[in-house]
Amino acid sequence: MRKIALVAAALAFVGVGAVTWRAHSAASTTTTTLVASVTTSTVAPQKLDVPVKVCVPNGATLVCSPWHPRDLWSSAVPDVYSTTFAPVAAQPTLLAYAAWIRTKATIFSLYPGYKGPGDTPLNRGPEMVPLTGRPRLLATMNSGFYEADSAAGFYVNHTLYFPMLVGLATVVRYSNGTVNVITWTGGARPGPTIQMARQNLPLLVSNGTPTPRTANNALWGLTLHGLPAVWRTALGITTSGDLVYAAAPAQTAQSMAHVMVLLHCVRAMQLDINPEWPIFVTYAAPGAQGPSLFVPNPNQIPGRFLYSSTKDFFAVYKATRPGEAQPW
Repeated sequence: MRKIALVAAALAFVGVGAVTWRAHSAASTTTTTLVASVTTSTVAPQKLDVPVKVCVPNGATLVCSPWHPRDLWSSAVPDVYSTTFAPVAAQPTLLAYAAWIRTKATIFSLYPGYKGPGDTPLNRGPEMVPLTGRPRLLATMNSGFYEADSAAGFYVNHTLYFPMLVGLATVVRYSNGTVNVITWTGGARPGPTIQMARQNLPLLVSNGTPTPRTANNALWGLTLHGLPAVWRTALGITTSGDLVYAAAPAQTAQSMAHVMVLLHCVRAMQLDINPEWPIFVTYAAPGAQGPSLFVPNPNQIPGRFLYSSTKDFFAVYKATRPGEAQPW
């Protein structure tokens, strides 16, 4: 019955609007320059509320990639989906890796590592996925920069590790369980309605389009060997309030912003960059069994966050009620 329901949802495609792209060819070690005008729907089928497909123009046609559920074991309706696609049809081997997370049914959580986000005398907590959370663990992924590389706010488990900074892109989880990606306009300490907040640079995407700052690649972090186009990761929010994570090689800030626009994000923030850090892990069974690297990174291992982690990271759990505290 579950397969029938998922097929029915896939058939309930609500449409992709006109998308026009102009791309300059680039090798994986050179800059990829993309210009886009995107009009598309972010509305999902109402019954299952699942993503349908990602479509990229190829001449007069669209090349569409379906989303695949990654947590069929957790509930009748999956909460984590993934897809791979070529953001530029002329470069079919240059793939982006994306994951869609249903926020209404999950706990989007943040954990410090033993070195990241930065030096602090405060208790860093488990520095890995806590044992109490593993029976419901759905996915884990990389977070943002070290504090030493880019000052940013970091708040979780009623603890302010670094003060919030006005104007920075921020992923926020509220006490009612909802999640958002916003530009921070509040004070140095999050208010009582916020459970988690992590900042990293300004917004990459706003109002469904790349922000003007993405044209200046130097503003988006130091890259390996100074190359403009490197592995980049990002986190965005859709109009339905669901999260989208993406990782892709050979991306400038501007081309990564366009990846997030293709993924129907109305706002998005850059996370970590460079080849060492991209990681998205899913699990084949309860108890964090069968960890699998979705982003193919030889610098990472599937069990990365099941023991003490160097850097901070995000984890996704199946929720039992709206707004419950993350496992700690």
